[in-house]
Amino acid sequence: MENKKSSFISSYLGYIVVACVFLLIRYVVELEFFDTIARYRPFVQKLMLSLAIVTIILFIGRFVENIIHQRSTSEGDRHNLQSIARLITSVLILIVIIAFLFQNLYAIAVSFGLISLVLGFALQAPIASFIAWLYIVFRRPYKIGDRIQLNGFRGDVVEVNYLDTAILECAGDYLQHDRRSGRIVYFPNSLILKSELINYSGPMIPFIYDETAMQIAYTSDLKYVEDCLLEAAAMDFKEHYPELTESADKWQAAVHFRVNTYAWLEAVIAYPVEPMNTTIKRNRILKSALTLLNRVPERVQFPEGSRR
Repeated sequence: MENKKSSFISSYLGYIVVACVFLLIRYVVELEFFDTIARYRPFVQKLMLSLAIVTIILFIGRFVENIIHQRSTSEGDRHNLQSIARLITSVLILIVIIAFLFQNLYAIAVSFGLISLVLGFALQAPIASFIAWLYIVFRRPYKIGDRIQLNGFRGDVVEVNYLDTAILECAGDYLQHDRRSGRIVYFPNSLILKSELINYSGPMIPFIYDETAMQIAYTSDLKYVEDCLLEAAAMDFKEHYPELTESADKWQAAVHFRVNTYAWLEAVIAYPVEPMNTTIKRNRILKSALTLLNRVPERVQFPEGSRR
């Protein structure tokens, strides 16, 4: 802890020392000893002042980022706030550089206008993505750690940059379930402005509802099937979320029946599940439910031969 604190102080002290050195040089060159370079004195003074201001801006930016890192509890909020801090720092440094390069404010305005006009046409896509990044930061349709689905992409958000977003893909071309495929998908932020976005981390955090269907014959005891499925879901919830047992009523499972395309009857159970564990929980529910249903096989008939 002490080493970390001393490293923290020394890093800030470095910025202060460098800024003071630049300011000292600015005033030292006014001495008569440097009259031999009098013609370069204004340039040197302005350069030293600009470098001192840039160093101070970097110091403030680093300080703000450290505060954000210490005070923010959410990884997504921390990433967004630090990105904003870095952006403001970069803009301020750019302003200082422009002020150093151009003496005439009118020339600055004209140059900036012409450059903006050219870049506006040449960089339409990046500009749209940057505007979308601002929308993501302030509107917060998703953040790091959320599982989202957008324009055919589905995965867990791992990075939100100024121009693009990176997600760890789920399912994809090679998988038929919701496990991570191992691939990282990058898409431009501008996609969110023109496509439908689904965020699995909705108001029912930490759960969403998923369902699992099981084919049975029409001659089965439907009440018994319903009780077994509800019991399997209740046991699973109690085993894996013991801290939520008292509020289990809020996350009740439900069973309904529907006719299958191939003439079988389907018993469907809907249950709460964390977005990243849908496949794992589906397997647990099926295993538990089959064990319960097979206790009294004469009350539950599964698709076999001509039985419907």
